[in-house]
Amino acid sequence: MQETNKMKQQIQDHLDKVILPFWESLKDDEYGGFYGYMDIDLNVDKKAVKGCILNNRILWFFANAYLTKKRPELLSYAKHAYEFLKKACLDKTYGGVYWSVTFDGKPEEDMKHTYNQAFAIYALSSYYDASGDKEALDIAFSIYDVIEAHCKDDKGYLEAFDRNFQPVSNEKLSENGVMAEKTMNTLLHVFEGYTELYRVTKDKRVGENLRWMLDIFAKKVYNPDKKHQEVFFDKDWNTLIDLYSYGHDIETSWLIDRGLEILNDPDVTEKLSPITDTLAEQIYKIAYKDHSVINECERGVDNTTRVWWVQAESVLGFMNYYQKHPEKTEYFKAVQDIWEYIQTYMVDKRPGSEWFWEVNEDGSPILDRPIVEPWKCPYHNGRMCIEVIRRIGA
Repeated sequence: MQETNKMKQQIQDHLDKVILPFWESLKDDEYGGFYGYMDIDLNVDKKAVKGCILNNRILWFFANAYLTKKRPELLSYAKHAYEFLKKACLDKTYGGVYWSVTFDGKPEEDMKHTYNQAFAIYALSSYYDASGDKEALDIAFSIYDVIEAHCKDDKGYLEAFDRNFQPVSNEKLSENGVMAEKTMNTLLHVFEGYTELYRVTKDKRVGENLRWMLDIFAKKVYNPDKKHQEVFFDKDWNTLIDLYSYGHDIETSWLIDRGLEILNDPDVTEKLSPITDTLAEQIYKIAYKDHSVINECERGVDNTTRVWWVQAESVLGFMNYYQKHPEKTEYFKAVQDIWEYIQTYMVDKRPGSEWFWEVNEDGSPILDRPIVEPWKCPYHNGRMCIEVIRRIGA
């Protein structure tokens, strides 16, 4: 218990003294939202494009920081992000949110991605919980209606669209040399966004969507022979590449368990919980090396880079597994071990910085990646802090 409380205090201090002040400093009081880019030398580009996914994740972060710490100024930062979402990111003609806007809040890339819509729902649901602002919930449901009307077929959720929801190619969520019509990543984060919407509303339609996605996950995405998720698919869920995303599997293990907890359906939990256990067990066995979790394995070859978000999600995935199986103390030791690694290597100790994007196998930072850009946000590491604080409790 003493070690647990020590780690909780360290993480609480890190949230209060590093992550929160860093993101507060990026608030754009002139044009709204938060600055969209900081390079590796800590130079802020105040005229950089503002990714709507970045703004939505910042909104989620400050809303949940407020829910956890109850400090009024945190809700004011969340409101600032919310107002920018309403004013700049939301397409008032065709619905949904844009991919990105200019520094002064004009559409920059007006395509729509299901992944991005899901994060808007995730953020708006939390902001509604934090603020009680019914308008935020109304907007969340308007985006939910857009997804259900335009972003799915009878087999699952689709990916990329132009502004008025005509399908386009999926460059945004395709990697490793493939072009995917469906992805594990989008399915996971629609599930995540809908879980939060269901948590704050218990809307029956959303509950049925969650059950449908869990069935897809169990039957199409999870590969029982390989004991991990496939990543990129064609429209019929045929996998496109031999790829094992260690970070996504450990993230999935606890996000699906969170959804099962919120859904509170014993039959569904009985079916899915053994799968989430297997995901976490395999990461512990295969990818947890030298005090950290490596990135991915493509066609049998490991990428041993240590990525910021993979370490944050591994802390949560292993903690979640340990809380399900308290006799497996090695998983809590892994939590402590990875947290020590994060403090030693992932946290950038320079004043005015936060975490490096990624480090080499020897722990040296990779210096061609920025500190802030549309994908580099407080969603993973900020959420790690908030979740650990909540899970350990008083």
